[in-house]
Amino acid sequence: MTRRQLLLAPLFTQIEFAQTQRVRLIDTHVHLFSADTRQFPFSKAAPYHPEPLAVEDYVKFAPAAGIEHAVIVHPEPYQDDHSYLEYCFAKEPSSGFFKGTCLFDPLRPGTPARMKELLRRNPGRIVALRIHEMHGPGTPPATNGPIKDRDLQSEAMRNTWRAAASLGLMIQMHFLPAYAPQIGKLAAEFPEMNVILDHLGRGWQGSAEDFNGVLALSRHKQIVIKVAEIPALTTKPLIRQAYAAFGPDRMIWGDLGHDADALQKQLRFFTALFDFAPAEALEKMRFRNAQALFHFPRS
Repeated sequence: MTRRQLLLAPLFTQIEFAQTQRVRLIDTHVHLFSADTRQFPFSKAAPYHPEPLAVEDYVKFAPAAGIEHAVIVHPEPYQDDHSYLEYCFAKEPSSGFFKGTCLFDPLRPGTPARMKELLRRNPGRIVALRIHEMHGPGTPPATNGPIKDRDLQSEAMRNTWRAAASLGLMIQMHFLPAYAPQIGKLAAEFPEMNVILDHLGRGWQGSAEDFNGVLALSRHKQIVIKVAEIPALTTKPLIRQAYAAFGPDRMIWGDLGHDADALQKQLRFFTALFDFAPAEALEKMRFRNAQALFHFPRS
């Protein structure tokens, strides 16, 4: 244990600290929120107002816990204001510790230019544009309001995917499983651009047929599925199906928690979900796949 780790070890019991050091970890799904809502106000269009999860607290916890890197998934309360994300980059505990996603309205003509400017200010940091498609199947897509539920079949959406691809970004989809076929059509048009499916495609929020549509996306070799914010062990059959479809090389893990207790709970939960998988596969999903996908330095 290094001197720095010894200084930070009071955050954990000796047993907890030792357990977290047995495996290498990258958290691919971290939401952070400032306690200072004057400096970093939530958008008027924010769909929810969360409790603070400040970067200052996270950077004390994560390195001591053995988390080597983290992807900040820019959260909806800030909408397309990325000020706090950029602030987090400046507060990272070591060089290159953080990367992040962005949120822009895919239908707005100015979105490609705004993505380009954000990348210019933060070279090598922004890895994906996140798109939310969460309206009920059969309901019309939104054209304004909070940045979500835009028409995946529109030309404006296609143009935004094209702009993201040209900038070297991935697309990170947060969606209900019924929208998997529409995602597949877009992915087919941009086969060189990685697409990340958040939260196991939320397979528990649709029918078996809907989830089969998510599994069918595995035929697109650039698509990766993320295991994060899984609600319960009852989803294990879905986990097994996703593992069979995508394989351990195209699965990543996120939402490891913001304190020692949460991390230990998530480590146990991950082990229970994947008790059928070999150790090498577990290491890929916990660390190596994310290291390669997000271009974190090899060590």
